[in-house]
Amino acid sequence: MVEPPAINPRHVFDVKTLEMLVCPLTKTRLTLSADRTELISIAARLAFPIVNGVPLLSLDEARSVEPEAIRQLPELKGDA
Repeated sequence: MVEPPAINPRHVFDVKTLEMLVCPLTKTRLTLSADRTELISIAARLAFPIVNGVPLLSLDEARSVEPEAIRQLPELKGDA
């Protein structure tokens, strides 16, 4: 059986950092995606990638997120 490559701990996003980050467009808080690869701005409907543990909070790097996908975020499912 082939083992997956080891993940460098320096390339893991520290969730505590999330408390200090805001969306560069709306200045609202960000939500970590379920797969921990993006930071989601619910207000702006944008997803910012996390590359090697570093969030890329540039509007040029962001992708649009459909409203349905935002409603599926674990954080919002409990509010319904």
